[in-house]
Order: sequence, then structure tokens, then C-alpha cells
Amino acid sequence: MRTAISSEQPQALMVPEVMTALRLSRSKVYDLIRSKELPSYTSGRARRIPVEAVRAYMQNRLEENAA
Repeated sequence: MRTAISSEQPQALMVPEVMTALRLSRSKVYDLIRSKELPSYTSGRARRIPVEAVRAYMQNRLEENAA
């Protein structure tokens, strides 16, 4: 079953929001984007990162550190 996109929670974050969420520097976030570890897209001149991409990145990091 499909659900409507909620206007309360963003579906995509801007780079400063990802920086805060992951506690990373701006250059590190852009490094992750360039290396395709953190998928993103542009909307106009703004770079957007899907919330699910941030969650997947965190999950991958947890799994790497657990091994």
C-alpha cells in the first residue's frame, strides 16, 4: 500500500542538514556525495540528499564497524 508524502517530515535534506545529522564537515559530506556513498540530486542549484540515503549510509557504517 502506498502512503502519501508527509509534509511534516522532509523527504530530502540539504547539505547543512546532513552535516548536522551526521556531525560531519561540509567537505566530508561532499566527499561522500562525490564517491557515491551518499546519493544525491540537484534541484536548481541546491543539492538534496534523500533521507533514506542518509539512513542507508548510517546503517552501512554500523554494519562495517560491527564486522
